[in-house]
Amino acid sequence: MEILQNQYLRIIGSSILIYVFIIVAIRLFGKKELAQLSVIDLVFILLISNAVQNAMVLGDNSLVGGMIAAGTLFVVNYVLKFLQFRFPGFSRALQGDATMLVYKGKVLESHLRIAKITTNELLEAVREHGVADISEVDLAILEVDGNISVISHEFKKQSTRRRKAHKIISKQD
Repeated sequence: MEILQNQYLRIIGSSILIYVFIIVAIRLFGKKELAQLSVIDLVFILLISNAVQNAMVLGDNSLVGGMIAAGTLFVVNYVLKFLQFRFPGFSRALQGDATMLVYKGKVLESHLRIAKITTNELLEAVREHGVADISEVDLAILEVDGNISVISHEFKKQSTRRRKAHKIISKQD
């Protein structure tokens, strides 16, 4: 197996394994981690990146080793994005589904527990959307990217107006 002796191929392999490991770990520990970063989450991500850097390059701190690891990550990221686009089932498996948190003013406590979101975090998101009370929320959904979408009574009151076409006035001689 001479192919396993090639340092650069080993860097490519270890980079792919680390990439997949990080995706699986983030998926297992909850989708809210992606969009709602606290200071603790940011420090955690920085430390994780530093911790896996040596595992990816296998001690090869050369410019070429780093470029191969980074290039591999770009390629794997591109392939995963393509697979998500091409195969919706793969995308659901990788990212999960949106989770309903509030329906017609009622908080779905079991869904909050599944999503690992506290009532205070939900209330904060509702207030950020300009809604004063949870009873005014028609629908609140934890999206796959970690954001919370809120639809409230306020949106029912708004109307959409079509823009009128401009009339062209011309002088007739």
